[in-house]
Amino acid sequence: MKDHLQFYIDGAWVPASGGRTLEVVNPATEEAYARIALGETADVDKAVAAAKRAFGRFAHASRKERVELLESVIAVYKKRYDDIAEAISDEMGAPISFARQAQAAAGLGHLSEVLRVLRDYEFDEVVNETVVTREPVGVCGFITPWNWPLNQIACKVGPALAAGCTMVIKPSEVAPISGIVFTEVMHEAGVPAGIYNMVNGDGPTVGQALATHPDIDMVSFTGSTRAGIAVARAAADTVKRVAQELGGKSPNIILPDADIVRAVTHGTRQCFSNSGQSCNAPTRMLVPADWQEEAIAVAREVAAATVVGDPRAEGTTIGPVVSKVQFDRIQRLIEQGIAEGARLVAGGPGRPEHLNRGYYIRPTVFADVRNDMTIAREEIFGPVLSILPYRDEEEAIAIANDTVYGLSSYVTSGDLDHARAVARRIRAGMVHINGSPGDLAAPFGGYKQSGNGREWGRYGLEDFLEVKSMFGYNARSA
Repeated sequence: MKDHLQFYIDGAWVPASGGRTLEVVNPATEEAYARIALGETADVDKAVAAAKRAFGRFAHASRKERVELLESVIAVYKKRYDDIAEAISDEMGAPISFARQAQAAAGLGHLSEVLRVLRDYEFDEVVNETVVTREPVGVCGFITPWNWPLNQIACKVGPALAAGCTMVIKPSEVAPISGIVFTEVMHEAGVPAGIYNMVNGDGPTVGQALATHPDIDMVSFTGSTRAGIAVARAAADTVKRVAQELGGKSPNIILPDADIVRAVTHGTRQCFSNSGQSCNAPTRMLVPADWQEEAIAVAREVAAATVVGDPRAEGTTIGPVVSKVQFDRIQRLIEQGIAEGARLVAGGPGRPEHLNRGYYIRPTVFADVRNDMTIAREEIFGPVLSILPYRDEEEAIAIANDTVYGLSSYVTSGDLDHARAVARRIRAGMVHINGSPGDLAAPFGGYKQSGNGREWGRYGLEDFLEVKSMFGYNARSA
């Protein structure tokens, strides 16, 4: 077992102030393989003080300096790419191929995209005789999740550096090792002391300390809606900016003029990807009622072809879910779906038959799901698909919008104009039309209880900027 008992504060690895530790468990083996220190309020205070000191300098760094800093971070990230992918695979169970091709790649993609944006971004604009300028928001606190660890670290740290902000990051204590490797990347890249700081810990201690700290100007949180509400409440007394990327229950509307085999195949694979542990996963598949049996047959084939197993084994499609807590919750929700009358057509409770340890979930498909069922309302965060039949397009749109969430959504049609028209009626921050992938230059974020603010690209950069009006800046001398 490897110990990681230090935090990164003011450009150096320093010992934790307290003695609490936590074992990091590999979800494929259910065995602890590393140990981290859990931070205390005193550790957060030290890190915030370092970030506050550094902000006075870094806020006025030139564009050239920030571009060169991001270039250095990207170069070292590429050098440590395999280490990052392996850490992600071990800590949260992603198949190693997926960790390399998607998880680690996402982090690199965000850093590269914000570098592209920074090169040409106009921080000043002229309005009459006023100059409107955009300046860094200040010291930022980042609380990141375990399901896409480097994706979420990079899409916060990258734009914060581009804006001129300093920061304290708390990676998920469930999957912290990739965050430690990323911190090593930042150190090797020569990020000046105090700009980037990392304190491991749990939400009630370190997360709470970041949210309430009077010298933190902004908190960016990614995680569950329940935890996001707690962060917002904690931050309210200091009136700091709060950006949240929270839960989702994304609808996937397959219209009658779509290729049903292709659409259901793609939608089911997307639902199961990353073991279902994506906030934007298309977990509610809406199909014409007359097509439900055909959709079931296709989804059942996809489930049967999904190889659940060792993340390091060649050919594995999905690995385990991240923890026993998640495993038990998913099992409970699968059983609740059966109890509430949904028709189980693939998978079900328990591990796959060939696996006797590890937090593995059987790829599960329910049919005849009503939108008032628990499995259609709650974010399951596992490889569980619900198929909901609809009578007509109006009902499909109504079902899609009947959720407290509004993160992502999906529409498939054989007629692009038809798909576009339906996409405009969905109350969500994102719509994937006809299987289109996401775009790192486009904003990522949601409506309603899926959060506020936007990440990725130019939109992510602007979340870290304050807007200042300088009246008379261009006025003639008196």
